[in-house]
Amino acid sequence: MAFLDEINRENDIKKIAPKDYDALAQEIRDFLIEHISRTGGHLASNLGTVELTMALHLSLNLPEDKLIWDVGHQSYTHKLLTGRKSGFDNLRKYGGMSGFPKRRESLSDCFETGHSSTSISAGLGFVKARELTGGDYTVVSVIGDGSMTGGLAFEGLNNCSNREMKNNFIIILNDNNMSIAENVGGMSKYLNGIRTNEGYLNLKNSVYYGLMDSGRRGTVKVIQRLKSTVKNLVMPNMLFENMGITYLGPVDGHDIPAMLKALEDAKRVQGAVIVHVLTKKGKGYAPAEKHPARFHGTDPFEIETGMPKKVKNKPGWTDIYSTVMCRLAHEREDLVAVTAAMPDGTGLKRFHNLYPDRFFDVGIAEGHAVTFSAGLAAGGLHPFFAVYSSFLQRAYDELLHDVCLQNLPVTFCIDRAGIVGSDGPTHHGVFDLSFLAQMPNMHIMAPKNKWELADMVNYAADFGGPMAIRYPRGEAYDGLKEFRAPIELGKSEMIYEGSEVCLIAVGSMMDTALQVRERLIKEGHDATLINARFVKPIDENMVGIANRGHKLIVTLEENVLTGGFGERFRQLYDEKTPEDQRIKMINVAIPDEFVEHGAPDILKSGLKMDMASVFARIIEVL
Repeated sequence: MAFLDEINRENDIKKIAPKDYDALAQEIRDFLIEHISRTGGHLASNLGTVELTMALHLSLNLPEDKLIWDVGHQSYTHKLLTGRKSGFDNLRKYGGMSGFPKRRESLSDCFETGHSSTSISAGLGFVKARELTGGDYTVVSVIGDGSMTGGLAFEGLNNCSNREMKNNFIIILNDNNMSIAENVGGMSKYLNGIRTNEGYLNLKNSVYYGLMDSGRRGTVKVIQRLKSTVKNLVMPNMLFENMGITYLGPVDGHDIPAMLKALEDAKRVQGAVIVHVLTKKGKGYAPAEKHPARFHGTDPFEIETGMPKKVKNKPGWTDIYSTVMCRLAHEREDLVAVTAAMPDGTGLKRFHNLYPDRFFDVGIAEGHAVTFSAGLAAGGLHPFFAVYSSFLQRAYDELLHDVCLQNLPVTFCIDRAGIVGSDGPTHHGVFDLSFLAQMPNMHIMAPKNKWELADMVNYAADFGGPMAIRYPRGEAYDGLKEFRAPIELGKSEMIYEGSEVCLIAVGSMMDTALQVRERLIKEGHDATLINARFVKPIDENMVGIANRGHKLIVTLEENVLTGGFGERFRQLYDEKTPEDQRIKMINVAIPDEFVEHGAPDILKSGLKMDMASVFARIIEVL
């Protein structure tokens, strides 16, 4: 680490001699592979942006200049170059360094991200703030070609393409032909066309740079007024420049001198300028180059082979969903599957292979995915949209306006619901029960174990309205196999009938509730255990059961308290129970705060949602 050891704070990279840039890039790759193999994290995207990040740090003066990363999972090299090398020992661990930009970690992290397609809008905000406050700094937004499928990116582009805009704004389009999975859609095809049209680009670059270097800027302006006609003969529909945004590139994103020249040229542009950079995801590590999707977000792995250190023994919740969907599709021709750039993560890769005509990957565009599903449903099909809980937040209006208002039969299979762990507050799925429950016509289920998930998917396929099934990340719970009562709309399931304490668990909290019950019985306190099953509609019969012969009601859910199951159950309980007959209630849920990154068991303990904490709260009340 001869060169990396010399970098202890921002701008230290400028002390490195240009002849040593390649050696530094190799050190960075070796460092990332070694550390992420131990901690897990986002590997392929970071390996692909090493030279790009180095060039940005060489060109900019941080933290005065502003560097905004779209999504932010590719900011590991940026963290290394701003003096956070020691933080990688605890990357994404509780209390350790975040895997995403974090303002409290460094002044060089000027904007926090975690979801895609936001950097152009945020960067334009910095540009206008600079204008109004009289600042004198450079603003650079980095966005991937996969993120360019998100509608927010186009809204930002539209707003910064004003031909009267005179303030410099640099947008780095990091083009590796990947988001998490391979890119889809028109933007991907458009960028492919730019990549391959070497004749036009070589001619443009040689003329432009030659004249600029010779100081003949007046000639450049004359040519720029004429070039549109010639350009459209060679390369029609140049989207960015037709919008009024200057386009530079493509540039080899692994060629630091070429990148530095492009950035200096970009700084001279009055207005918005896109620098189109070509990179290879996973560069420098053969397993990540061969399987970039698998190494997008990886668990700890063996460096020699790239294989995970921990072998998965049990099927995950996503695996169960995948199996049932494929079987259902064989039985029902009206069933179709939708994903937003997550065919692997949501378990739909096998469905795609078996039923390609009934599989739709719309790219990173969750709002579009929801309304597209609504159109499919209105056209006589039954779409299942599989999506991570935290990403479904991006489609609130479409859920409400396009699906629920029309009461259309769209099933939302909400993966990674609850505490997900190391990715932190931008990825925890802890708000879905609250915002979905607000919506008329929406129905919400949460399975207690893997068999119930299968039953719920089957039930949803025959349901004639909006339905959400939410399940967590990781291995599917296989306890309580003997309890498999048929699913009825809005009906809960009695697991164990007892007295004194009534435990009502939602989905993933059933395992915790079962452990609490066993501990209570061991300590001499009998307990009822109910599987809520439906979060909406809530089973009104549970109110009477919970109140009968018990001293305490305890609801358990992996969702924020505000608007969640417990709060809504309490409201229903108060409506149905005279005040003089009410008993005490504890609502175990996530408080009104963002949950940081860390192992789920550690986070749940800190949130007082683990078995020991819930048991202690119950004993205190009793």
